[in-house]
Amino acid sequence: MRSWPKHPLIYELNTWVWLAELGGGPTDPLPLDKVPTHEWDALAELGIDAVWLMGVWMRSPRGRALSLTQPELVTVYENVLPDLRDEDVLGSAYCVQDYRIDPKLGGEAALAVARQELADRGIRLLLDFVSNHVAFDHPWTQAHPEYFIRGGHDDLADASSGFSLVGDNVYACGRDPLFPPWRDVAQLNAFSNDYRRAAVATLTELAALCDGVRCDMAMLLLSDVFERTWGTLAGPRPTTEFWAEAIGSIRATRDDFVLLAEAYWDSEWALQQLGFDLCYDKRFYDRLVHTPGSTLRQHMQADPAYQDGLLRFLENHDEPRAAAIFEPAQLKGALTTMLTAPGAHLLHDGQIEGRTVRVPVQLGRRPQEPPNVELRELHMQLLRAVNAPVFKKGQWRLCETEGWADNASHVNLLAWTWELGDERRLIVVNFSGLPAQGQIRPGWPGLFGRLLRLADLLDGPHFERDGTEVASQGLFVDL
Repeated sequence: MRSWPKHPLIYELNTWVWLAELGGGPTDPLPLDKVPTHEWDALAELGIDAVWLMGVWMRSPRGRALSLTQPELVTVYENVLPDLRDEDVLGSAYCVQDYRIDPKLGGEAALAVARQELADRGIRLLLDFVSNHVAFDHPWTQAHPEYFIRGGHDDLADASSGFSLVGDNVYACGRDPLFPPWRDVAQLNAFSNDYRRAAVATLTELAALCDGVRCDMAMLLLSDVFERTWGTLAGPRPTTEFWAEAIGSIRATRDDFVLLAEAYWDSEWALQQLGFDLCYDKRFYDRLVHTPGSTLRQHMQADPAYQDGLLRFLENHDEPRAAAIFEPAQLKGALTTMLTAPGAHLLHDGQIEGRTVRVPVQLGRRPQEPPNVELRELHMQLLRAVNAPVFKKGQWRLCETEGWADNASHVNLLAWTWELGDERRLIVVNFSGLPAQGQIRPGWPGLFGRLLRLADLLDGPHFERDGTEVASQGLFVDL
């Protein structure tokens, strides 16, 4: 990642919604080059290392029309916006008609201004790359049928089969094999050498516009997955992986360009081996939401080098809002855990303000919600604490915990340290919902014969402990 911090903090902006609120609503968003200076300053004050501008590409008119006619989607829209209007529906940000910045957002020239504004504040720019599919009205569907998974006209007879007609060609709808087909997009063929060359060319073009890309549903293009999903329709399996070719080509010209994979099904390790710098850590998220702290501890026993390549989050545009699913005390523990775990960290637009309504990627407007002052202060307090070189560049280590014969509650304590030179941080979280006590072994050298001073960066108190006792017996913690 070279010029990037080892453990970057990334902020996802729903670009159209953000600009719509700064401008005249979803039909007249403020162009990117007209964003006021104080808005860029406000992002910089968070201590973030990169902004992910989600949803800047040209969206599909055909996809938009389809999304307005699907009752299940319209119901979702109406639940988010009881006063829904047709103009609020833009079509999916991941139904890309063309990799050009939407003119309503100002086009490529406006993006260049926004990128410079961010760079002036030491912030990098991430954009989306949707490698698995494109809109049915993308130029490729007319000019390059060889890029796609294709069927025959017999496939059109069965409405549930997931095929659609474009001109004389029958294309498969994009899909995740665990869910019904996505009706608004055409499935690209990861086994097609012609498409692979086109994907590399597209990535090369994107690399000129930004400092990294978030690759949508990256695991769907792994050869094993793709072969299971599409069988003989995909043709012969290539000897090399799609991502090995694509990332290798980009690395030849941009070794500081970061590739982030949206990844599920425990595919993170395989994608890292193919060259991805960062991969979603959905299992980390699921364990925070659904399981006790002891299972999260097991998850964090993985190799630190592997964990350095994971992206931790409490929410994103696909997940429920954190403030809607965590109790306040839970959220404090979850946020502390997420922001101080190794790897990269993601904050989602509206998370800091405690928004509770998740906005579908098809909408250009969100409901008004009063900011949660306490949650904002918690986020800002934690962000100030972690905006230090020890968290950006330091070494992380999971701590051992010990208990007593009649008290095994220490298993619910999550504890780790960060070190950089003389800087040391100790994080201890009880995420069980029950009282927990234990001895924490920070593993720091040089404690014998010294007085250890501990300052709580969140709640304020200071503690003095005998260094020899901490080194030999551990630090007693009761949470």
